[in-house]
Amino acid sequence: MPVTPDLPRTVAALRASGHVQRPVKHEIRDNLLAALREGRDPWPGIVGFDDTVVPQLERALIAGHDLVLLGERGQGKTRLLRSLAGLLDEWTPVIEGSEIGEHPYEPIVPSSIRRAAELGDDLPVAWVHRDHRYTEKLATPDTSVADLIGDVDPVKVAEGRSLGDPETIHFGLVPRSHRGIVAINELPDLAERIQVALLNVMEERDIQVRGYTLRLPLDVLLVASANPEDYTNRGRIITPLKDRFGAEIRTHYPLELAPEVELVAQEADLVAEVPRHLLEVVARFTRHLRDSSSVDQGSGVSARFTVAAAETVAAAALRRAALTGEETPYARPVDLESVPAVLRGKIEFASGEESREDEVLEHLLRRATADTARFALRGVDLDELADAVSTSPVRTGERIPAKDVVAALPPVDALTEIAAKLGASGTEDPGPMASAAELTLEYLFLTRKLAKDESDDGDTVSYG
Repeated sequence: MPVTPDLPRTVAALRASGHVQRPVKHEIRDNLLAALREGRDPWPGIVGFDDTVVPQLERALIAGHDLVLLGERGQGKTRLLRSLAGLLDEWTPVIEGSEIGEHPYEPIVPSSIRRAAELGDDLPVAWVHRDHRYTEKLATPDTSVADLIGDVDPVKVAEGRSLGDPETIHFGLVPRSHRGIVAINELPDLAERIQVALLNVMEERDIQVRGYTLRLPLDVLLVASANPEDYTNRGRIITPLKDRFGAEIRTHYPLELAPEVELVAQEADLVAEVPRHLLEVVARFTRHLRDSSSVDQGSGVSARFTVAAAETVAAAALRRAALTGEETPYARPVDLESVPAVLRGKIEFASGEESREDEVLEHLLRRATADTARFALRGVDLDELADAVSTSPVRTGERIPAKDVVAALPPVDALTEIAAKLGASGTEDPGPMASAAELTLEYLFLTRKLAKDESDDGDTVSYG
């Protein structure tokens, strides 16, 4: 990233510019409060947490607390942690060449202290963008103290320094995050003996490396994510470390349908257009899975499942368009049928449900489809359409082009209302109308107002 050319390049110029040094937690607090006063959203891309998680997080940051986010998989913990970087100043000065990014006003390692004494006002200054002040580490069982804190560097020893020289230390991830944010994902996966190494960092802000005790006034915000301890089998956060976190914030899946749909629309990479009513089916399907006693709720049903389901529906629509020769792929309810088969492996079922997985998924998908149609078509009299289809059956399926579905629909007034309710009005493309009609026919079948049969070639015929 280009640096603004008029930024000071020496410590003397930096002082002359009026720059004021702030600890990283004060910097975050000031920038967060400024955003709140100005009505700017400090959390772009964060969905469904406005009235629950976000206020707690903002209070923790304003208090200057290190914090841990607790929540099931796929609840946006990592995205929330990464968004913290947006609360840092866009550019911050560091001592040029410093190993740990010290502020020019406050060198803390021996080499930088020596340089500052020798160069005085000519100490060179470099500028670091906020994106480089956020460091993330996925906790794994093989993570070592050297990775997080540091170790003796054999190369420096080989160069002639003695083992007692603090300058032989190669700093780990936490010291290198000095004046920034260090995030540890899945903290319970970190071996307990390694968690112990973080105790001094969080409380006394010093580090210990193989007998060295360096009183480094580290300036870091330490944040972490974890699954709730009551159902994780992989490890735990040791009590002394847990005690040192100033805030423990619980995340959750979207509480309402609208944020769930918004999340899918934001995160999914859709290769074909998927109308909102099908995104709602997918979102309701996920929510039904989260409420089902047949699913292991300790494992959770990730928001990634909803996103993957929407992407699967879009892929099915694109494949169907290739088979039927349609120029514009547009998702229809027939494309939902691929979701249970493709994503079954992402769900952990409860004990005793081993032989009923397909039955559970298909039942909940039908229920989600019916709920979506009932909500979307409320107020529309569908009896006329049901009577007309009883005498003039409609064939649908993945090999039936949208124009053929639309052409087979009976000329009833209810279709105009259906088109308006499901966003199929005002377009010459038959895809939206075919999608709306299929959803309506499926709803009439699920409410037992129509029957349907599957032909040998996989097509579905709806009739009375």
